[in-house]
Amino acid sequence: MEHVVHLKLTLEMLRQHSLFAKQFKCHFGCKEIAYLGHLISTKGVKADPEKLKAMMEWPLPKSLKGLRGFLGLMGYYWRFIGGYGAIAAPLTKMLKKDGFYWSEEANVAFDKLKEAMTQPPVLALPDFTMPFMVECDASGTAVGAILMQ
Repeated sequence: MEHVVHLKLTLEMLRQHSLFAKQFKCHFGCKEIAYLGHLISTKGVKADPEKLKAMMEWPLPKSLKGLRGFLGLMGYYWRFIGGYGAIAAPLTKMLKKDGFYWSEEANVAFDKLKEAMTQPPVLALPDFTMPFMVECDASGTAVGAILMQ
């Protein structure tokens, strides 16, 4: 019931300020919703099965372009896979100039990465009764932060 009250307030604020929402982007009363490659539900957040299927069916890269495509798709989910950098290292080394040479080590990394993607953890929604910890990292061009509990 509280959710319905918040929804009503939000919609009223939009109307007051002459703001509009695109109807095809609005979903109400859903038990699960797809958003940016994830499925969000009351059970938590998990990778979209369609994205995982695309990863598992990715053919063995035959060129640098194919490898970049594979790592680009995998890279979106890197934060959910423990040790992603170590697993992907033989493949990322091949991105260097004249470094594309498919070896047994690359083959093992390719298979391990695909396997790791099929077992990502389900991310739980935060417990607002517990304290949060913010970890930050910054460079000369960007700032990143992770909210942990």
